Amino acid sequence: MKFTLIICTYMRSQSLLHLLQSIQKQTVYPDEILIIDGSTNTETEIILQENHFINLSYFLVPPTHRGLTKQRNYGIERVGNDVEIVCFLDDDTVLESDYFEQLLSTYQIYPEALGVGGYIINETECEWVGSDYQPKIDEYFFDGWKRKDGSRFILRKRLGLDSDCSPGFSPLFSHGRSVSFLPPSGKIYEVEQLMGGVSSFRTEVFRKLQFSSYFEGYGLYEDTDFTLRVAKIGKLYVNTAAKLSHFHNPSGRPNQYQYGKMVVRNGWYVWRIKNPKPSLKAKLKWNLITLLLTLIRFSNTFTTSKRKEAFTEAIGRTVGCLTLLFNKPQQII
Repeated sequence: MKFTLIICTYMRSQSLLHLLQSIQKQTVYPDEILIIDGSTNTETEIILQENHFINLSYFLVPPTHRGLTKQRNYGIERVGNDVEIVCFLDDDTVLESDYFEQLLSTYQIYPEALGVGGYIINETECEWVGSDYQPKIDEYFFDGWKRKDGSRFILRKRLGLDSDCSPGFSPLFSHGRSVSFLPPSGKIYEVEQLMGGVSSFRTEVFRKLQFSSYFEGYGLYEDTDFTLRVAKIGKLYVNTAAKLSHFHNPSGRPNQYQYGKMVVRNGWYVWRIKNPKPSLKAKLKWNLITLLLTLIRFSNTFTTSKRKEAFTEAIGRTVGCLTLLFNKPQQII
């Protein structure tokens, strides 16, 4: 299958170099690699001039096309006409040698698949315990695997506010568990959400849909928005055998206040993409969980070493909640 890799990057030249070096070692190599650079300096361009990579094309976007969703759409417009699959990777990931081979094999196993995601291996530790295991309150259990659960999920369980869906599916009140909660089983799981930085799609998807211009700059939850819309017209899967590591380079990320505000406003937006006319019960649960998570971040001001970050994020979440009272996000594609 002929496939293109699009890497949208911003001020992360060294991280990008490490990713490209891991791509050189792939058992299946991309037919095109499009680097879509929104940087305000020339470091990325220089490092690509100094290091040669086969099939790579570099694009420095003008200021009007900066931002994750804009850069992705910019890259899609430049994909070759005979390409079948478009892959996306965050610029701070590093691939296992058979990542693309495993990813593409999913489209052969499930010909109806419109999109397939990879699996991040360096963020959580899981343990195989078998299907009969009874998890404790501080554990998350799925498909025979357990892992330690986060304090916010433990509290949600106690309050009856935990997600009632499998990982990668969004409940009617949103606030579900992402695909990162899938276990390292080597299996392929059907989902309705993919993480944008480890995703791929058939090119036919982009004849119908594009990444929304609502999400500017960092674009928090832009991948949830896009893949929820894709899931309405076809099947999505995560192949946990398509493995990579994600190193979360802090460069280019928003400050904690802006992040907190985006968590609430963008979270509301993607909730209504999945459930545009929620029931009173779904509305109540969404608001209760949003309030609970905001209070937890305020409490982190006293319980963590990063007190300033916790406080400013909590303020951002509070402001985000208040703005929803009089200025709700409008759906923009």
